[in-house]
Amino acid sequence: MVLAELFFGTTIGGRAQLSEAEWTEFAAQTITPNFPDGFTVLDGEGQWRDPLTGHIAREPTKILLVAAKPAAGLAQRLRAVIDGYKTKYQQQSVGLITRDACAAF
Repeated sequence: MVLAELFFGTTIGGRAQLSEAEWTEFAAQTITPNFPDGFTVLDGEGQWRDPLTGHIAREPTKILLVAAKPAAGLAQRLRAVIDGYKTKYQQQSVGLITRDACAAF
């Protein structure tokens, strides 16, 4: 399988931090349709350097873990989740790590 780890910063410029209700809605509307077989979400603390300004920001982060078969369309489904979050919450970046993994459910 492929293990994908995605990192979503929850500090939204010009407004309050992303709420749990907003995250739950995003997961239901965007993550679940792309990964209906399941996923795991963890809360974390992240640090990120803006490549344009060099400013280092620390913020609460949602960490999404997805174990999926390496089938055609996996990259597009990951991209749909990333682009959906970036567009909806005006984010510059969503981190993504992928690696091969042995997994069974």
